[in-house]
Amino acid sequence: MTNPLFLDLADYFFMVFHSALILFNLFAWVWKPLRVWHLWTISLTFASWVVLGIWYGWGYCPLTDWHWEVLRQKGFENLPNSYISYLLQRILKIHISAKTVDTLTLSLALLALVLSIWVNFGKKNKV
Repeated sequence: MTNPLFLDLADYFFMVFHSALILFNLFAWVWKPLRVWHLWTISLTFASWVVLGIWYGWGYCPLTDWHWEVLRQKGFENLPNSYISYLLQRILKIHISAKTVDTLTLSLALLALVLSIWVNFGKKNKV
């Protein structure tokens, strides 16, 4: 059995790190010094969702998988498929349909990817 203190620390680590990565993926394209890093992280996110998704299911994220393992060891059951759904439920106590969350997640991530490509390769002098 895993140490409960370790599980609590791992849970908080994933909450903070994964949430920070999500926010970075959504907004880091705005700040010029972070644009190249943003393009890498958003690209790796899509690579995970699509390429790893071939074997593990579309939208696969290893961070979610690892966090779910920690939560299962803590006794959590019936975890949602989407990490965003989990965050909404855990932090904001909001329950939104999985389809709506998936649609919004994909739409906002695609928008962030397009904006990142645009600011990195497009009209550099205007932004």
